[in-house]
Amino acid sequence: MSKPTPHPRFNHVAMSVPADLLDETGRTEILEFYGEVFGWTEMPTLTRDRELLVLRAYSHEQFVFLMAGAEPMRAGPMDHFGMSVPTLDLLDGMYERAAKRRETDPRVELLERKVEDYKVLSLHSFYVRFRLPLLTEVQCYEWASGFDEQSVGPAAG
Repeated sequence: MSKPTPHPRFNHVAMSVPADLLDETGRTEILEFYGEVFGWTEMPTLTRDRELLVLRAYSHEQFVFLMAGAEPMRAGPMDHFGMSVPTLDLLDGMYERAAKRRETDPRVELLERKVEDYKVLSLHSFYVRFRLPLLTEVQCYEWASGFDEQSVGPAAG
């Protein structure tokens, strides 16, 4: 019997932004927001003033790569990348921290938290953006009894 082959996974998203956004003030604001709301941190050995900022998203193999571009990325109002959290408590905490930041900074775009019912799962989510071209969508999958992420039918028991 052979071992199952691990599936490839997404590990980063890259966005080109105006060089001014990657100056000391812009980097500080980005790091404060995404650090406070999501727990992301700077990969300081990669930072170059007005050129590059890499946000470590929980591991060195997950990151958001921000680079200065002569023609920065332009995205539509709902263009986004998504991440999944394992519990509603984590989703709620992130949402509450983003909402608190929005109270003091009108540049924080926050779409209300919602739940979509797909019978086998309830998909909890919200969208947030701060100074970047793309929104970040945060999702939490709440599986119905007898179902899980590996099944399309009732879970084997």
